Amino acid sequence: MTDGKLYLLAEFLVKPELLEETKEVFSKLLPTVLKEPGCEAIYTTSIDSDPSKLVFFESFSSEEAHKFHMAQDYTHGLAVDLESKLAGPMKVTKLNAF
Repeated sequence: MTDGKLYLLAEFLVKPELLEETKEVFSKLLPTVLKEPGCEAIYTTSIDSDPSKLVFFESFSSEEAHKFHMAQDYTHGLAVDLESKLAGPMKVTKLNAF
């Protein structure tokens, strides 16, 4: 049984020399994203053993809410800005509630 919500785990491997700059970009954008209709939560974390790996847990009320998020100009701008800051491709994993 699903609850209709969308849960995502987004992983970003950031170039170490750009880590603080990248965190600042995310910190400035986060309040805007959290105000979107259907964005229920975004937790920004990192891994102790690999501080250049940022891991976000995201919860949206529906697939449509996530599509709205992905269609925003600031989301597109972020993707372009991150290209030069990442040490590898972003990884997004869709999670299931149980």
